[in-house]
Amino acid sequence: LLRNLRSRGAASVEVLTLLRKPDAMRTEVDVRYLGFDIPNDFVVGYGLDYAEKYRNLDCVAKLSASVYE
Repeated sequence: LLRNLRSRGAASVEVLTLLRKPDAMRTEVDVRYLGFDIPNDFVVGYGLDYAEKYRNLDCVAKLSASVYE
């Protein structure tokens, strides 16, 4: 994605992420702006969902494994 954006003539391309899971990263990404590093848990809320549920929570929360296992 970054390469694609740069190839289209963007003056600059920077990455911002609210949440990063370092243990789950498969490739190195230069994150310019970072909110929080979090464990490799399933999180929901604040726009993040599971099976189209929980995205309207007004916080980010760890989803119990019993919900998705």
